Amino acid sequence: MSAKTPLTGLVAATHTPFHADGSLNLSVVEKQASQLLIDGVSYAFIGGTTGESSSLTLVERRLLCAQWMEVVKGSALKVIVHVGANCLADAAALASQAEDLGAAAISALSPSYFKPRNVAALVESMAEIASAAPDLPFYYYEIPTMTGLSVAPSEFLAQAASRIPNLAGIKFTSSNLMEYQLCTAVNEGAFDIPFGFDEMLLAALAFGAKGAVGSTYNFAAPIYLRIMAAFERGDFAAARREQLRTVRFIQRLASVGYMGAAKAVMAMRG
Repeated sequence: MSAKTPLTGLVAATHTPFHADGSLNLSVVEKQASQLLIDGVSYAFIGGTTGESSSLTLVERRLLCAQWMEVVKGSALKVIVHVGANCLADAAALASQAEDLGAAAISALSPSYFKPRNVAALVESMAEIASAAPDLPFYYYEIPTMTGLSVAPSEFLAQAASRIPNLAGIKFTSSNLMEYQLCTAVNEGAFDIPFGFDEMLLAALAFGAKGAVGSTYNFAAPIYLRIMAAFERGDFAAARREQLRTVRFIQRLASVGYMGAAKAVMAMRG
């Protein structure tokens, strides 16, 4: 996958499996990968927000990456590794490992404790991470509700274009569709902007999204594939019905605590 090849279809932001004592349960990864393939998912996005990376040690994140890369060998499922961390050296180490093991791409959140205060600082921090895996497409991970960062991602793209040679685009996890549209227009649409807000996928498709990254794709991928198919054939009424279905079940999960409820759904699926 080159930096100019867009992510298409669904990218599942996977859960990290744990034993009851909090240790990694890596034996479950094979089942996760198998189910994603059955459900028609194109990529696994591992170690991100859904994957609880901020609660994992560096060693655990490396083990998780190694397990996923071993499990998907010879299959159609591709892996994107989230490598972001408050410690840029840790992020660079994870990026290098991902490249060595054959990941399809890497992605990184901004540091969120000592935050970059402007676009230039954000570009430099992401450049340090991306340069550790120069042959992999790099996606900046925009999720302001978690990082608290106020830098406009469209401005990041404009300034990072000449600084990060392997910059592929942005994993855009925000409901700000105006900013999403601005991102898709930077350098005449040069960047890939996979959309990461499950409840608003249909709107993003209208703005040109080709791929989407989401946590509910772990267990509800067929619904989202129906949304995409209905949009492609111009059946917008059907697409709206399916999208409303996702909004309602996400609302229901969130009412009892989204992460725990989503994990419970995963457990029900085996």
